[in-house]
Amino acid sequence: MDFIVEADKNTATIKTNVDRLNAGNASELKAELVMLNKNGVNNIVIDMTKTKFCDSSGLSAVLVANRLCKDTGGKFALCGLQSNVQKLIEIAQLDKVLMITSGVEEALTAIQNN
Repeated sequence: MDFIVEADKNTATIKTNVDRLNAGNASELKAELVMLNKNGVNNIVIDMTKTKFCDSSGLSAVLVANRLCKDTGGKFALCGLQSNVQKLIEIAQLDKVLMITSGVEEALTAIQNN
């Protein structure tokens, strides 16, 4: 499995267990996000610590998570970004739209406090 999901009530943490988040695995992440949302999870943290590369398909999955959380009154956070992924997000100006933290605990705290 490319993604490790830990869910507790209405909050889930998804750890990407892939070196590259791209067209080959982004659809699996999107499917996981939709399933979580349908099961009442509206706060999601995606931990990308192990991901060194992300393409437009990966960004699309991240944006799906953000939209699903917003549509249900929840919060979304992204954490553990490697430098290449961070640069891509900044180029796409998504750093102005997404909540980005350094780690999972910080992300969970930010979700609870916002």
